[in-house]
Amino acid sequence: MLGHSSAHHELEERLAAFVGYPRALLFSAGYLANIGVVTALVGRGDAVFADRLNHASLNDAALLARAEFKRYPHLDLAALERLLAISRARRKLVATDAVFSMDGDIAPVAELIALCERHDAWLLLDDAHGFGVLGPRGQGVLTHFGVASPRVIYMATLGKAAGVFGAFVAAQSDLVEWLLQRARAYIYTTATPPLLAHTVKKSLDLIETETWRRDRLKQLITVLNHIFNKGRWRLTPSSTAIQPLIIGGNEEAVTVSQALARDGLLVPAIRPPTVPPGTARLRISLSAAHDVGDVERLARALNALQ
Repeated sequence: MLGHSSAHHELEERLAAFVGYPRALLFSAGYLANIGVVTALVGRGDAVFADRLNHASLNDAALLARAEFKRYPHLDLAALERLLAISRARRKLVATDAVFSMDGDIAPVAELIALCERHDAWLLLDDAHGFGVLGPRGQGVLTHFGVASPRVIYMATLGKAAGVFGAFVAAQSDLVEWLLQRARAYIYTTATPPLLAHTVKKSLDLIETETWRRDRLKQLITVLNHIFNKGRWRLTPSSTAIQPLIIGGNEEAVTVSQALARDGLLVPAIRPPTVPPGTARLRISLSAAHDVGDVERLARALNALQ
């Protein structure tokens, strides 16, 4: 605990209050947070149920935990319920992205909570792309849907919307105490510098009070979808900052990304194995730092390349 300063403690209290939980625990990265939670909560004789499009950190965590690892088709709650119903695991943990990092769609959190309550399971929500963006005050996916449950373990990162570094896990007090004592990815990792904790507190002030950032993001999403001409390429339905443009072929996705780069537009090409074969894409990531002119320029450049 020598690396845990008063600045870290104050930030944990602030984060817990912000997302509506009694307690929170800081981690040095989102990857470490997911590894720490899963390996501390489940092991041999237990089971992890994961959406097939989850972030790699959740998959790696399940494998490291040595629990039974069951993956269900993307957002297929009927398949998940069948797996939960037949499981005889000692402890069950459902793990899912809240906003999926390569598709931009949002998990049906209320329905997931209902399933976990019905089948006596925990629910780990990775809200890396929802924290600071979703909900009226940027509190994340739970306030976006207006739901809460003591079964939910909430993880969010601090290097995306918050613009700093690290991650946190919020949950019931006894569960956070368990992580404090048992999460090896927390115990055996150097704490982040206290300066960063002070910086995150300032970020929370901005997230909570400057609603214009979220309003602008919504405006930019509308502009992109309005100007982009639907042709060979497809913008997937997404109400979040992640706006994937499905190209299909790997080489074509790279070629389009390079053409945009020559025009001063940075839009990375994402290819298998990060995404399924045949779904290579441009991962358009919008933010409040962009303006309408930026998005209009991107949409017109894409129209010209189709």
